[in-house]
Amino acid sequence: MALFDLVDFDDHEQVVFCSDKESGLKAIIAIHSTKLGPAVGGCRLWDYACDEDAIIDALRLSKGMTYKNAMAGLPMGGGKSVIIGDAKTIKSEALFKAFGQALNNVNGRYISAEDVNINTGDIAIVNTVTPFVTGTEGKSGNPSPFTALGTFLGLKAAVKYKYDRDDLTDFKVAVQGLGSVGYGLCELLHKAGAKLIVTDMNQESLAKAEKELGATVVSLDEIYDQDVDVYAPCALGATINDDTLPRLKAKIIAGCANNQLAAPHHDQALLEQGILYCPDYVINAGGIINIAFEEDYSAEKATKKVEEIYETLMTVFTTADKENKPTGLVADEMAQAIIANGGK
Repeated sequence: MALFDLVDFDDHEQVVFCSDKESGLKAIIAIHSTKLGPAVGGCRLWDYACDEDAIIDALRLSKGMTYKNAMAGLPMGGGKSVIIGDAKTIKSEALFKAFGQALNNVNGRYISAEDVNINTGDIAIVNTVTPFVTGTEGKSGNPSPFTALGTFLGLKAAVKYKYDRDDLTDFKVAVQGLGSVGYGLCELLHKAGAKLIVTDMNQESLAKAEKELGATVVSLDEIYDQDVDVYAPCALGATINDDTLPRLKAKIIAGCANNQLAAPHHDQALLEQGILYCPDYVINAGGIINIAFEEDYSAEKATKKVEEIYETLMTVFTTADKENKPTGLVADEMAQAIIANGGK
């Protein structure tokens, strides 16, 4: 495998491979850009099928963070890290301290935070050996509720643009993934009167959603075939692909997952199918926005900034229609212009 020849290598500034035999740490830190500030993005712990999958995930996620931070108006560059392993068996104090030492080795060019299978308690351990973390307890804390809020507001923006509706009563939403963000989104949708159809690998989460939110539970594969208004991908990426696209009945895609499109051409395919796509790194920016207020933290200020996601998406939608371009491409062009203009 030639790293520089990978499709997802986008002139990344730095890719660091980290290992520690005693703790079992195998990690990758991908720094895409520091043009707007230090690269900031969460750490994901996942049991990848192979090392190449981990590298590709780190490359794609870090580029997404560059664009996410730019579109959110944050003075941050884009980076991401992944730890390879099964979260149920590999987590330990030694592992996270070793990861902290790996962060020290890049000396502040990358600042880490929570992501899939990494919580505030884990970050607290990392923080005992390095200052290069954010989203810490006692400051901005868990970013998940803010990611859920931003996704909910982005979904509302899409419904307003597509159907000229502010009310979500009886609106049908298929939510794929009931992690901390996905379940938080479901709670907001339920409160707003939406009808939920959900799926997840965790049976306890499904039972909870069925009992507390009146959700209809379907299998992992059946989620794509549901007769719904909105498909909300809230698990891992690439669920919008050549196999699933023809099956989707929803006319809006609005979810919190990263890298929702399996390939760039799916952006155009969604446009041709008349599906309004909320670019993932725009709609799911609530967590990183909250983290941006880490020092002298104010939940009120963070929430106000998260609320800007609604209007940012409206700008993406109107620009895409005006220029007859896919929304993902328009968001990319907007982000690139912001970076080229030094964050303005």
